[in-house]
Amino acid sequence: MDCIVIDDEPIARRGVEKMIAEVPWLRLRGLFDSAESASQFMEKHPIDLIFLDIQMPGMNGLEFSRYIPRETLVIFTTAFAEYALDSYQVDALDYLVKPLRLDRFKRAVEKAANYLDLLKTGTDRASIQQVGTDYIFLKADRRYFRVSFADILYIEGLKDYVVVHTTTQKLITLMNLKGIHEQLPLRQFLRVNRSYIINKDHVQSFSNNDVFIGEQEIAIGNTYRDQFFELMMGS
Repeated sequence: MDCIVIDDEPIARRGVEKMIAEVPWLRLRGLFDSAESASQFMEKHPIDLIFLDIQMPGMNGLEFSRYIPRETLVIFTTAFAEYALDSYQVDALDYLVKPLRLDRFKRAVEKAANYLDLLKTGTDRASIQQVGTDYIFLKADRRYFRVSFADILYIEGLKDYVVVHTTTQKLITLMNLKGIHEQLPLRQFLRVNRSYIINKDHVQSFSNNDVFIGEQEIAIGNTYRDQFFELMMGS
């Protein structure tokens, strides 16, 4: 996967560069200190993934992201935690807060790899066929999968798709997160940010900013925080 780093801080660029070196299938194609210089490079060199700082002189990361080709994935990096996942209306894949953690970085790039693989192969692509009182039917690979609500851990939005993570498998369907959320029991499935719906019955622990399901750490967006605590503490 070809990637570039855009950040006006040299130390930050080197930090991301070192983390990229820890992932064998990531190929670093360039380090840039501004959106303008990166844009010139991208005109001649297609890129799969951009690690993009938000606060930069000139054109900032949020502005630049609106001009990036749709097939190019964006992972935001910033020192300002107040830029929560739900605080901007751009189609970013993930959001990392500085100082970056290697384990969190690897989860973000794995998400990017999954999405690119989905676009190329369509593996396990599914469609919703029926919703019952305690299950949902998904069609994938000419088969119908009956998925119990109780077995769904969380649902992840990947741009135009959603990934249903269950206790035994992952199924991918072409629809948005809002569309699938409307078909689930709202007292059991909570939207916690722009990219995730969780099954509250599988929540093992949570803090003011994150919820933990197994090894998955999911950020709680500002817009959804009050409702999350109300439903979790009131259950």
